[in-house]
Amino acid sequence: MTITVGTKGADENVRASRREWIALIALSLAVLLISVDATVLDLALPAISADLQPSSTQLLWVIDVYSFVLAGLLVTMGTLGDRIGRRRLLLWGAAGFGVASAIAAWSVNPEMLIAARVLQGISGATLMPATLGLIRAIFRDSGQRTTAIGVWSAMAGGGAAAGPLIGGWLLEHFWWGSVFLINVPVMIALVAAGPFLIPEHKDSNPGRFDLISAAQSMIAIVPIVYAVKEIAVHGLDAEAVVIGLAGIAVGVLFIRRQRRLADPLLDLDLFANKRFSTAVLTNLMSVFALAGVLFFGSQYLQSVLGKSPLEAGLLMLPGMSASMVTALIAAWLVRRWKTRDVLATGLVVGAIGSGAMVLLQTTSGIAVFMVAFTLVGAGVGIALTLTSDIVVSSVEPARAGAASAVSETAYELGIALGVAVLGSVVLRIFRDGLDLTGLADVHAAAARETLGGAVAVAQSAPAGVHSALLESAHLGFVSGIHIAAIATGLLLVANAVLVMRMLRSK
Repeated sequence: MTITVGTKGADENVRASRREWIALIALSLAVLLISVDATVLDLALPAISADLQPSSTQLLWVIDVYSFVLAGLLVTMGTLGDRIGRRRLLLWGAAGFGVASAIAAWSVNPEMLIAARVLQGISGATLMPATLGLIRAIFRDSGQRTTAIGVWSAMAGGGAAAGPLIGGWLLEHFWWGSVFLINVPVMIALVAAGPFLIPEHKDSNPGRFDLISAAQSMIAIVPIVYAVKEIAVHGLDAEAVVIGLAGIAVGVLFIRRQRRLADPLLDLDLFANKRFSTAVLTNLMSVFALAGVLFFGSQYLQSVLGKSPLEAGLLMLPGMSASMVTALIAAWLVRRWKTRDVLATGLVVGAIGSGAMVLLQTTSGIAVFMVAFTLVGAGVGIALTLTSDIVVSSVEPARAGAASAVSETAYELGIALGVAVLGSVVLRIFRDGLDLTGLADVHAAAARETLGGAVAVAQSAPAGVHSALLESAHLGFVSGIHIAAIATGLLLVANAVLVMRMLRSK
């Protein structure tokens, strides 16, 4: 069944049938696997390095090229789905993701694995906006749509949380390629059942697809994301700054071109809608906070408190689980209170959790971290569900794919910025507090690079140097967490105030 949609009509309050809810299960499984794939690779890197022996640069590309390609193509693929049909694009993406996962699993050299990750990024860019756009079109009743988006958000958050745990279990029992092969059976099932379960939706009057705009959007976003990640890892670097500025320049050209086109790739009038623009910004800020806490939280548990990666993952599980639970109950909450009140409350809860991290210490803090991270996860779960709902509800169904692509792009940029900005704050204070007395220049440079590097240098240093370096590294890193946590809390409170001002209507 194919449905072409134009503007909002009288059927906006039609309630979904059993078939639509079964379709939601299929869409949620696709999102779950994409989210798992974003984090499952981390634990497999040592095994991949031992087997394929990539260079350090190749290993970085194995990790990062997926997110670069994904972020760069989201806007293009979201708009393309509106034009050719979101189900068609979803099934193409599922087939491509399955093939790419099989190629990655059986890669025989780093180049093959990098190419497979590129294909995964392309396919992932088709899946994310297509799933959210289809939910907008399938669930026309506003209450049911919020519930459906809550399920979608819970699967996205649950996949990210489950990635390290699934990866750890698979690596204990199978070879590293198994972390990719888990995608294949689900994608095969989606391709086989999708035509029968998921109705087709597309714009009845899409206009001309502009290839130049598509190229500009990718050339703009990829350098910006790359620059942000490089600055997060290596500090302010001239090359990264130049690349980032080049991306911004192309972005300006992209915006100017969209204003001139009769059928723009990205309708900039969307941002004139204050509900839409506020929701996109809140989406970005929520993920910014979560990504930053994940970045320094995992290091705190492992390199300061000495927990193993699997133990750290288990300690962070309550926070990610809270995000899933609140994503699901957000629909129930907005039936009883105004959306802006629920959303602002979620942001304040996240701010309280972030602020509570000032209580973390160098020798203790597991209970504090778990409670604080649970509050952050709970607040972010509410925010991601409601902002996604506001984004797709602010436009007619015909433009749902393009609108959801903007939301997904904000999500990807929020991850990159959260790690870059908050990570840079933590690392700057960490480096300023290091006691490098008695270390050779080469060892001092290694200690200043990361907290893990400082711990490794301290372990091989003489007793006196060892204790001074280790204590200063732990104290500096925790002091950096305190500053970053306060800054994050203030940003979330400011975002809550903005939500209360901008989302005054129901």
